[in-house]
Amino acid sequence: MSIYTANIQKMETQLNVWNAQIKLLEARIASTSTNLKLLRARELNELRAQQRAAADILKEMKNATSEAWGEAKATADKIWDDLKIGIAAAHTEIK
Repeated sequence: MSIYTANIQKMETQLNVWNAQIKLLEARIASTSTNLKLLRARELNELRAQQRAAADILKEMKNATSEAWGEAKATADKIWDDLKIGIAAAHTEIK
């Protein structure tokens, strides 16, 4: 298995894990007060937007040439870091 393939598989797996974590957050939010639901819904919308960006860059990486792959990977790393931090923060706030 090439490093490229391993990276793509690792990123796909992580994206699936984050999707499950966001769904868990959605379930937790469903049982809160209306005002809190509105506040948390905004946070979840931001996480979903970051998740879509991560999925988009992953698709780009799958189709990238070896020259473009490095640039796409750098962008993906930034998106991944932001999403990882956002999901961790949301899980800390929403218990």
